[in-house]
Amino acid sequence: MLKITQYLADNQQPADDYITLAFEQRQKGRFKAVSDQGIEVGVFLERGQVLAQDDRLQAEDGRVFAVVAQPESVVTAYADDWPSFARACYHLGNRHVTLQLGDCWLRFQPDHVLEHLAEHLGLRLEVGAAPFHPEAGAYHGQHNHDSHEPGHHEH
Repeated sequence: MLKITQYLADNQQPADDYITLAFEQRQKGRFKAVSDQGIEVGVFLERGQVLAQDDRLQAEDGRVFAVVAQPESVVTAYADDWPSFARACYHLGNRHVTLQLGDCWLRFQPDHVLEHLAEHLGLRLEVGAAPFHPEAGAYHGQHNHDSHEPGHHEH
């Protein structure tokens, strides 16, 4: 198994291979995965950092792996206007769940209580598969990334 031990701050470095990961795995500092080329890797990084789309990781042998955010089951909730969006962010944020925010839309992992609350607040819901890039949160030391538009697929 190839060990990956270094996070590279420069995500412009060419990738030798890709590692496709769901959000749950991208939150962990230590995990096993299989690269897109079939290489078994063990990732050993500093805890508390959430990996995001296009982040670069370097293995002990110098190979560079790019992170791909795996499309996963998510709910995207659309607001008709900014006051409705702000109200939804306030109420959903008070539940201390991870949210991805965009222009008058927010995204979360499927949860019937959150879906009911979002609908009650007047948001239109779409359930589907998309990469999940939630906000880092006020109490975490993770690096910040731009939010991605719904329906925009990257690789």
